[in-house]
Amino acid sequence: MLIIVTYDVSTETAAGRKRLRRVAKACERMGQRVQKSVFECTLNDMQFEQLERELLAEIDVNQDNLRFYRITGPVELRVKQHGYFRSLDFEGPLIA
Repeated sequence: MLIIVTYDVSTETAAGRKRLRRVAKACERMGQRVQKSVFECTLNDMQFEQLERELLAEIDVNQDNLRFYRITGPVELRVKQHGYFRSLDFEGPLIA
């Protein structure tokens, strides 16, 4: 399933900036960045739960915001893209 992860982490303090880096790193491990605080992740249910737990452990729920959007198939009909974006084909070969 395709999951869109968005976050807004308060960076007014050093602790907030550290949280932002940790949240971004966790998202980078599971998907690809499409905008500064937006990631597309192709995950199964177990991977989604793991990512959600990891991110919830990082954010401060009183200052930060974390959102997940589950895009159900067929994805080709749910996502429209305009303009240049070099995306990774997670279903294709790893080495070109």
